[in-house]
Amino acid sequence: MCPNVKKPRLIVILGPTAVGKTAAAMALARESGGEIVSADSMQVYRFLDIGTAKPTLEEQSLVRHHIIDVVNPDEQFNAAMFIGLAHEAIRKLSDAGKPVFVVGGTGLYIKALLGGLFEGPEADEDLRRLYKQELKQFGRMHLYEKLRERDEMAAAQIDRHDIPRIIRALEVLELCGISIVEKQNAHRFGDSLYDVVKIGLTVERAELYKRIDQRTERMLGNGIVEEVERLFSSGYRENLKPLQALGYKHVVRLIKGSCNLTDATRMIKRDTRHFAKRQMTWFGRDGEIEWFAPSDIETVRRRIDQFLSA
Repeated sequence: MCPNVKKPRLIVILGPTAVGKTAAAMALARESGGEIVSADSMQVYRFLDIGTAKPTLEEQSLVRHHIIDVVNPDEQFNAAMFIGLAHEAIRKLSDAGKPVFVVGGTGLYIKALLGGLFEGPEADEDLRRLYKQELKQFGRMHLYEKLRERDEMAAAQIDRHDIPRIIRALEVLELCGISIVEKQNAHRFGDSLYDVVKIGLTVERAELYKRIDQRTERMLGNGIVEEVERLFSSGYRENLKPLQALGYKHVVRLIKGSCNLTDATRMIKRDTRHFAKRQMTWFGRDGEIEWFAPSDIETVRRRIDQFLSA
């Protein structure tokens, strides 16, 4: 980018699940004439609305959202695809003079958008076949424990259920001799494409857990079980990647008879709390985030106005 050309400005609103990002972003974007670029790895899937807390059609009619409902549940989506779509949406909105709000809790997507993707060694298919054989023979916890023994830093940042990232971390360690975390930390991006203010929303832990419990009850009451049953009746299978995600995997077990509604509800609440804790650990490493309570919308509004007018 030429030094005399002003960079597009992004207002990033992030935080853990159920903290109130959507409501805050909707209010701020609507009054400023802005639009929202979703940074949520689950809202990209069509037909998965209730369990992803996707903005309703009414909400989307009030504020336009980008990068939601872009692929079917059996289609691939990843951070590289997100970056491509996000850059294009931001360019168009910036050219039109509209404030751009990047909103979501998928830390990897936000980090990749603002800094670029780490490019490590090419995939080693022989290694991957070996790890997949171990996965089939011994299960996912075997692979995770192997990673934890060999690369504690990577294991601390990777969900124990995220098999692709576990395998990739093991692969990088084997091929490069150092942790994928060290490789990522050593990776230096060029000048950022954007001027950014990062607004983090947070509440006390007890309040967040209360909100998580309420969202879980609301999700079940709004028909997430019926949503998954419709997917099955449309020919989709339970082994789809999005159906392994938080909430959906529990509903699949409920439908298949592996647990009852009480147990499913309890497990969704429990696992969502764990997920929120991991999100806060991720965001806590970013010293550029300015933290606010969701109720302090007026202070957030003044900070955004200051950023846009600078």
